[in-house]
Amino acid sequence: MSKLENKPESIREVDVLIVGASLSAAAASKRLVDAGYETVAIERYALPRNKPCSGIISPRGHRFLIENFGPLPREVLHDPTSCRGVTFHFRGMLQMPMDFDHGSTPHLNRRNSDHWAIMRSKVEVHDSTCLIDLEDKGTHVEILARRNGEEVRYRARLVIGADGPNSQVVRSLYPGYRKSIKWFMVKQHLHEIIECPLDPEYFHFWFHPELGYYTWSHERNGRQIVGVGYDAEEKKLSLRHRMTIEYLEKHYGVKLKPTEEREGVVNNFGLSLINRYVFGKGNVIVTGQAAGFLNMIAEGMSCALHSGAIAGEAAVESMRRNSDLQSVYRDTIASEVRRCSDQWNPIKILFDRPHEADFREALSKLQGRDKRKVIVEIFRFLYPWGRYNWGRQILMQAVLRELRGYYSPSRWL
Repeated sequence: MSKLENKPESIREVDVLIVGASLSAAAASKRLVDAGYETVAIERYALPRNKPCSGIISPRGHRFLIENFGPLPREVLHDPTSCRGVTFHFRGMLQMPMDFDHGSTPHLNRRNSDHWAIMRSKVEVHDSTCLIDLEDKGTHVEILARRNGEEVRYRARLVIGADGPNSQVVRSLYPGYRKSIKWFMVKQHLHEIIECPLDPEYFHFWFHPELGYYTWSHERNGRQIVGVGYDAEEKKLSLRHRMTIEYLEKHYGVKLKPTEEREGVVNNFGLSLINRYVFGKGNVIVTGQAAGFLNMIAEGMSCALHSGAIAGEAAVESMRRNSDLQSVYRDTIASEVRRCSDQWNPIKILFDRPHEADFREALSKLQGRDKRKVIVEIFRFLYPWGRYNWGRQILMQAVLRELRGYYSPSRWL
């Protein structure tokens, strides 16, 4: 017997139920509420809630926040309040600083910025409410959730899953999906600073596979973040963190006190690299990182906002015209797929400008020998990823993108 057959006494009926209360949910909510549809967002945690994240948003994401939610109040920002750009670090102390287009971008405090955005959307939020299961009945979706230990039930015309990489919506739609993809653990450790010569105006990223697949550092509120990401199945992330601390001290003179605080999250890095997005089925669509959107350097906020807005617009269009939700959404989300996957596309990186920090310009400023070294180091950095059999898929998708002008929707769930 399905959990949904055990019906609670009351059912809340809405036009759209959004699962999650992050930035993608706020963007979707804004479109729906502005269009006059009764919308509820459920969030498993009490708000405001913590969100492990660097907080460095792209210029495009910054513009979206201002245009849709207004000027950012000081309380939604960390200190330093902005980030000037990204610095790539390679072995041999070779560095490539790259400023963001159009100037510095905000350094968001995700606990406060997400809460601010979802409140500004004017959606009705039910926090401390965890999705248990959902069932698409064709004309509507039945949703079972739990709040404070009690079952609560919703009935919605449409559902939008905006609940992050470890999405319960995706689990409900595709029960075996979680085991079919690779997962990566990302942890950031916060340290009191003794001495740190790294420029606090930049987000620093290391192309050094021995340290981790994703190794970064930047300042936050007087402390230094040192983050490492690696295969979730490996149990040596703490060792890699220690290696990174030792490496930074030896090569950069960074001296930090022991970890004061740590944050961790499981991520689905590979989907945007190989065009394997998950957009839902029937009356349920999926957006943000739950769908697989993640920009280069693991910045997911801007694509979460834009894909969330597209999900909200698709829902509005579907209800107004009584048209198929999946068709509308997949047609309109293709633009965000191009923008996101282009950032990982080697052809676009070498011959175009898919990022909001100019890699090619920074590379052109290097001496010929250093240029060659950067290219070699990038390939060395990518080599360990071959264990996931992504290389051929990335190249094939890149070639097909050049030939067709788009990424094939046939690879999407």
